[in-house]
Amino acid sequence: MGATIIGIGSYLPERVLTNADLEKMVDTSDEWIVTRTGIKERRICADNEASSDLGVRAARRAIEDAKISQTDIDLIIVCTITGDMIFPATACVVQEKLGIDDIPCFDLVAACSGFIYGLEVAHGLISAGIYKTILVIASECMSRLTDYTDRTTCVLLGDGAVAAVVARCQDGAGIIDSVLGAAGKYGLLLYVPAGGSKMPASPETVKNRLHFMKMEGAALFRIAVTAMASAVQAICKRNNLTPDDISLLIPHQANIRIIQSVARMLNFPMEKVFVNIEKYGNMSAASVGVALDEAVKSGRVRNGDIVCMVSFGAGLTWAANLIRWETNG
Repeated sequence: MGATIIGIGSYLPERVLTNADLEKMVDTSDEWIVTRTGIKERRICADNEASSDLGVRAARRAIEDAKISQTDIDLIIVCTITGDMIFPATACVVQEKLGIDDIPCFDLVAACSGFIYGLEVAHGLISAGIYKTILVIASECMSRLTDYTDRTTCVLLGDGAVAAVVARCQDGAGIIDSVLGAAGKYGLLLYVPAGGSKMPASPETVKNRLHFMKMEGAALFRIAVTAMASAVQAICKRNNLTPDDISLLIPHQANIRIIQSVARMLNFPMEKVFVNIEKYGNMSAASVGVALDEAVKSGRVRNGDIVCMVSFGAGLTWAANLIRWETNG
């Protein structure tokens, strides 16, 4: 028994924050941002939107795409680092908003690698015969963690959500395999210092802007390129494939220079790499999933294609998977 994605959908908030908008907020320029990141604009959630709201909209589209009833879902996994609250789990909030009763729900925290981690958890639970149909959501309001006085990080981040309905299939089809990794020793290269049990919110933490993301960009760049390329190489080797067998590589959309460096390290042509970073920036866990949805809807992924998604994020975490794509009836 295997597991496959039978439906996928994404949601992007309506508000667009352009590089021209950021030029009015911090000392930056469109040329500087595009040259260093590849980003031209990003989506920002409305004041009354939370991660659960974005996730619910994506979930409804995925359920419709899967041509199932939401009552067929027997587990919800929400991958996020920007949950509505510390607790309860955002997955439980999503469950209530969808109106699905009496099924288990939990959140998964793996930052930018979250969607691939979530798909692998669903794959394992379905392959073990424990569940039949799992809703995996990656939803992020990264703008809520963004310090718009920090010119090095505020240009990077955007908001969005993706959802995938994962269900049983013949073994060997659908999700073929996944490689997951982490290195906690590098955790302080990318983190939010305050707001947890180690450093609870206080007037001092707010004053010192410690509830916003902090990043050591140069160090992360080097580790990200090596980790992502190594993950793709490892999963290909484990499945007796070469990069030539991959129809489309969908990398995490963090920085165009990271994407290009990974492709070069793999000797992989950029025309077989899906890139949408210019429209959305880095949406953490939602990035690769939104890219997969756009690739499928635009015809870049066709029935029988082997797709490789690869991600890298805070933790530090990284992940890659292989999917033999199948259209749903």
